[in-house]
Amino acid sequence: MIISKKSTLTGVINAMDLDISEEQYLRYEARCEAVQNIFFNLNAEQREFLITGTTSEEWNAAFGTEI
Repeated sequence: MIISKKSTLTGVINAMDLDISEEQYLRYEARCEAVQNIFFNLNAEQREFLITGTTSEEWNAAFGTEI
């Protein structure tokens, strides 16, 4: 599923193709479970993108470290 989010760091609209189901995304939107429990199959970079819209490149440029 391709997800588009506005980065909280840069304001840029980013998109990422994530291996998630519509059901998982709806559970996330309901905000009733922890992200890591819903998207256990995603890595930290992918989960951070879902939460903040931030890509690893933006994160590295801002903080000098990897997600």
